[in-house]
Amino acid sequence: MSVPRFELRAAAALFLERQWLDRPRGRRLSESSLDAFARATGGIQLDSINVVERAHHLTLWSRFGPYRLESLRRLIEERRVLFEYWAHVACLIATSDFPAWRRTMLDYRHRHKGWAFLLEKHRDIIPKVEQAIREHGPIGNSYFSYPTGEAAGGWWNWKPATHALDWMFMSGRITVHSRVHFHKRFDLMERVLPEALAREPLSAVAFKTWHLRRSLTAMGAATETDLRLYLTYPRMRSTERRAVFQEAVRTGEVVEIALEGDHGRWFVLRDDLPALEAAARKRAPSKGSALLAPFDSFLWHRERTRRLFGLDYRIEVYTPDHKRTHGYYTLPMLVDGYLIGRADVKTHRGEGVLELRRVQFEPWLVAGDPPPAASWKPLALDRALAGVAEAAHSLATFVGATRVQLSRTAPTRLHAPLRRSLEAAAADVARRAERAGRARGNSRWRTSDSEALV
Repeated sequence: MSVPRFELRAAAALFLERQWLDRPRGRRLSESSLDAFARATGGIQLDSINVVERAHHLTLWSRFGPYRLESLRRLIEERRVLFEYWAHVACLIATSDFPAWRRTMLDYRHRHKGWAFLLEKHRDIIPKVEQAIREHGPIGNSYFSYPTGEAAGGWWNWKPATHALDWMFMSGRITVHSRVHFHKRFDLMERVLPEALAREPLSAVAFKTWHLRRSLTAMGAATETDLRLYLTYPRMRSTERRAVFQEAVRTGEVVEIALEGDHGRWFVLRDDLPALEAAARKRAPSKGSALLAPFDSFLWHRERTRRLFGLDYRIEVYTPDHKRTHGYYTLPMLVDGYLIGRADVKTHRGEGVLELRRVQFEPWLVAGDPPPAASWKPLALDRALAGVAEAAHSLATFVGATRVQLSRTAPTRLHAPLRRSLEAAAADVARRAERAGRARGNSRWRTSDSEALV
């Protein structure tokens, strides 16, 4: 049987669509859309770095535009649309997917992290911690004090109660009830998600098939390496993962395809072949712009992003300052489906400034060439600059900044054109805000018509 062949841009366009980046900042955040997005991607990664805004907020902003943080808190902590668990790493996951992840929680009681000997040493700590949560919850890690003489500190100096909390969380006995200043407060699962807990968990076999399908659906078309590095939890033995994949290929649920110019082996769900064919016919894969969080699911496997879009992106927050190439917290810039470079961004909250510390454009864009990967109609430099400016001002609105400051660009000759684009975008934001304020009788309204804060 011949292998279906597609252009590289078909896989790239479908990936944008599945990651909800075909219309960046173009949807409205609601209970149903938040659930659908979390299911579509498999999870929304959490991270504590707050240079611009928390990673999950940036990921959601890039799909929904500015929204009120309090609205999201209510959706998570009151409506319980999402819950915290591990999918790629620590993520917010759709509660509608709870039966699948419940299987992992149950299995974790038998296949857990390597500090089991510490829990064995302090075997009486788990019922004590559980009783404390039952009586005083929701409570955080700080509620429990270190035993006399035991020093706080590094990973292996975790206090026994912290080990117990981690084990109880991963095994599903407790869950994150809420966060205060990003610190977790735990409560019993039966009190936080009683309806989800009452649903039947998937069987071990069904979960492995679900895990494969969810990963492949989120990417559209993928290599086996892509699948291994997308939803990285739970850890599966390579033989186990391979057996599930081969069975799906044998039954025809997963089919192999070929991509022009790429010599790897790519696969797609049989049911997604029509979607891939439709993506191949798109004249433009995306309309709009956004700055992407470093921990966005679109970037979970950065080698995949390079192969499809030509951007060689690395996270440099853990790199010593003198060894950084692009900056501390760089956000890839997406304009009309092209990854055109990265911006090192910082929010100065006291001054109300969103600073673009360094905006670096890809050489192919500056030279007027097509990107070294998937390509559609040429992207004009003026449109690229305008897209970055639009996204920057939208992000400024989101983080509560009243001004966007441009410090450096690479190449430097684009500094003046980008500054002009930022000024034009600022004027447009002001005009829209004035119109919106008149329409609502509220002169303080500061958001565009298409980016209503929920």
